[in-house]
Amino acid sequence: MDIPPADALPLVDLAIFAHGLRGVASGLALAAVALAAFGLLQGVLGLAFLARFLRRARRERASAQTRAFPPITVLKPLHGDEPLLEEALASFFAQDYPAFQLVFGVQRPDDPAIAVVERLRARFPACDASLVIDGTQHGANRKVSNLINMMANARHDVLVVADSDIHAAPDYLRAVQASLAMPGTGMVTTLYTGLPADHSLAARLGASQINHAFIPGVLIGRALGREDGLGATMALTRATLERVGGFASLANHIADDAVLAAKVRKLGHAVRLAPTIPATTVAEHRFGDLCRRELRWARVNRSLAPLGYGASVVQYPLAFALVTLALAPGAAAAWGWLAFCWLLRGATARGIDRALRLAPRAPLALLPLRDLLSVVAVMMSFAGDKVYWRGQVVVVEPPPLLPKL
Repeated sequence: MDIPPADALPLVDLAIFAHGLRGVASGLALAAVALAAFGLLQGVLGLAFLARFLRRARRERASAQTRAFPPITVLKPLHGDEPLLEEALASFFAQDYPAFQLVFGVQRPDDPAIAVVERLRARFPACDASLVIDGTQHGANRKVSNLINMMANARHDVLVVADSDIHAAPDYLRAVQASLAMPGTGMVTTLYTGLPADHSLAARLGASQINHAFIPGVLIGRALGREDGLGATMALTRATLERVGGFASLANHIADDAVLAAKVRKLGHAVRLAPTIPATTVAEHRFGDLCRRELRWARVNRSLAPLGYGASVVQYPLAFALVTLALAPGAAAAWGWLAFCWLLRGATARGIDRALRLAPRAPLALLPLRDLLSVVAVMMSFAGDKVYWRGQVVVVEPPPLLPKL
């Protein structure tokens, strides 16, 4: 066996090291391929579960027309004049429901949302609508403080808490009440789609995250036995709310929806999805605003289930297809894999759009950027516990009621 000269040994070591690096890169590339494949499978399953949910929703909405409908109080906490606020609130004034009350709440007498409410009260004079102006703070969560202040005006025993930016179909209240009346139900919540307030890149990316990741993710979670509360809609009876400690028990939790759902489940009641899917306004038109909002969501979700949320990165296949390409940039197979992932990811996104009758369609050219942003948000959620929310910095802490997974 020939022994290389002594002055050549460093070159031999370098060659061995480079070969080792290539081996590591190949292993990482294969792992990235596997993660991307898992994400593609999850996307297809999410679309299938959405189709199943919509079929069930059509049946339930048809049968809901023959049910009894007790009076409902809708609680609407407001904060400022958001984009499309008047359109969103008007959809609640126009509900096709026998008897309902709208209670709006603000915490400042100069809140611009007051003018929006007054215009709508003038447009819909027959609608029972009241406005509460009360700045009393009951805890760190200003939305919950607002709800506590509004409860004195709530006259009915069925309560629906709906975010200010929710756009509801005319039969929204009928669908929610029909689900709440099902035996064993303690709370009703809803899926929701993303409605861009404008044509900006940020608004389109934000809507895509809701439509193409949040919705299928929730439905897959439900298939696995999860019963999460989704804050856009929280419906329950006054009696159930009192049994879990009222809104006061949520006042110091930023994840009030998750905590309320967990309290209801602890009573032995189910948390159901109503057979209706309202839209939520995606108001961010600046990229930085979108990143701050998605980081807030990410840190809240991480606080609820760290391991599960960390594993959620696998639902973004294009991010891992790009990692594969970065590790093997000269490989034709890596480029082909990226193209395949992009095609299938786009097909499932378009399938969701068609199923939900959404417009505009999925921004296919933006899907790789969308997946990368989502993975970065998951990673950054573990880098701190502070979020910016409604003009204040809040520390996100795991609710003591929930298991730390």
